[in-house]
Amino acid sequence: MARPDDEVGPAVAPGHPLEKGYLPVPRGAPDGEACVEPHDGPEALNGGPGLGRLVGGAPEGPQTLLAAEEETQARLLPAGGGEDVPCPARPPRTALSPRRFVVLLIFSLYSLVNAFQWIQYSSISNVFEDFYQVSPLHINWLSMVYMVAYVPLIFPATWLLDTRGLRLTALLGSGLNCLGAWVKCGSVKQHLFWVTMLGQILCSVAQVFILGLPSPVASVWFGPKEVSTACATAVLGNQLGTAVGFLLPPVLVPKTQNNNTGLLADTQNSTDLLDDTQNSTDLLADNISIMFYGTAFVSTFLFFLTVIAFKERPLLPPSQAQAVLRDSPPAEYSYKTSICNLFRNVPFVLLLISYGIMTGAFYSVSTLLNQIILTHYEGEEVNAGRIGLTLVVAGMVGSILCGLWLDYTKTYKQTTLIVYILSFVGMVIFTFTLKLGYIIVVFFTGGILGFFMTGYLPLGFEFAVEITYPESEGTSSGLLNTAAQIFGILFTLAQGKLTTDYNPEAGNIFLCAWMFVGIILTALIKSDLRRHNINTGLTNSDVKAVPVDSLIDQKPKAMVSVQLESSL
Repeated sequence: MARPDDEVGPAVAPGHPLEKGYLPVPRGAPDGEACVEPHDGPEALNGGPGLGRLVGGAPEGPQTLLAAEEETQARLLPAGGGEDVPCPARPPRTALSPRRFVVLLIFSLYSLVNAFQWIQYSSISNVFEDFYQVSPLHINWLSMVYMVAYVPLIFPATWLLDTRGLRLTALLGSGLNCLGAWVKCGSVKQHLFWVTMLGQILCSVAQVFILGLPSPVASVWFGPKEVSTACATAVLGNQLGTAVGFLLPPVLVPKTQNNNTGLLADTQNSTDLLDDTQNSTDLLADNISIMFYGTAFVSTFLFFLTVIAFKERPLLPPSQAQAVLRDSPPAEYSYKTSICNLFRNVPFVLLLISYGIMTGAFYSVSTLLNQIILTHYEGEEVNAGRIGLTLVVAGMVGSILCGLWLDYTKTYKQTTLIVYILSFVGMVIFTFTLKLGYIIVVFFTGGILGFFMTGYLPLGFEFAVEITYPESEGTSSGLLNTAAQIFGILFTLAQGKLTTDYNPEAGNIFLCAWMFVGIILTALIKSDLRRHNINTGLTNSDVKAVPVDSLIDQKPKAMVSVQLESSL
């Protein structure tokens, strides 16, 4: 192909076809800098992007280049002679910010404290039943209030995330978590159960602004090769809080000896027995105060860290997918449209139900674990907490390994389905080894169950982001968590009833049946990795969240470089 490097070609009269189908370009223009739009595009009148403004077909004379400083940006642009082929635009600049690790750490820590406050009552449910003189159902509601509050509040919370951003959402989550912890400090009296419930309600509202953030934090701050691991780490913080909630309360608030049964048997010593009972109650109240105040101080410290260090987003986008979303005008985003698009997305709806089943089963087992273990192993409150710790710690390892595996292979559906099946197998094994009489076996089977069941949580988040891109990560994550809370409430009530009226095995078999349904739904999900395709340049990068019906109207504006070369 000839290159007119020595001189500018002759002027071309208006309407005259260009020689050999090329625009004449001045000497010294760098190669590969210019692209052309179709002739009916808005830039055709200006000679295409990168060219100076062309004046052609006007009374002033032939076509000329007006902007001299722009003349060095084009060379040998194809014109005419067939269909115009647009060149791929230069990708926007991306960079990874060192602050991303600080943001991830802060979020993980206050998510940890929130999860700790969720499970701190259930892990020693018998102790709180004796202290507040309430039924097991009352203590179960201290856990289930997290699930109940989430369902009606998730839609305003995700709207706030999508319209006001990460920082405000993080501040609300951390601040309400701190406030709820301080309210609980005023509930350490036997007649103040309603105050501890109020504090728990505030923490449950904080959870609405926390559970949906792992995917947005990972997507906004981390690059494509680390986004799944970052999401798994963010989820890990919540799981670690659950683990600490199983471990610390039995140690900080041990069951004290209460001699109420002797009051009627020996009236001579009734005064001494009353004194012993009061001393036991006072000791229990002191232990609960230590736990509540410690939680409040840690929550306050993390709230101040969030105010100081948690930023909205990095200066430069970490990935091409984020760069495309930043270029989309805010006016084009509609929260209502985004919700409608998600519910029209059949693979996402299938994932929504299957994720709700799996995570709801995990919530139910976590809430009722103390009652399940003590049914077969009386007096093993501390070991029941340790089994819960084993379950969650094993799940944390599973979460990290699954995140690393996704970053390496991008096999979202296959990994999700395999982990789902293994979670079902683990639940079956856990169910039928409970009454063997060897608590060490329960430790082992609980670890297997936790490794896969808890390891599934970040898989669901990341798979949802992939099949729903470019919809907001916060919206898809929020809907997943909503399904999890709804199933969690229903499963906890049903499993609790079956455990009380029959035995723990009946409740666990109930969960196994539902998890089998989840396996079938997961197998039906069509894997369409939209975000991954954008990051690898396999699809059109001109993407924005628009109504599904209007997608057919979108015209492709970029082509893969291989197609461009073949057309030349």
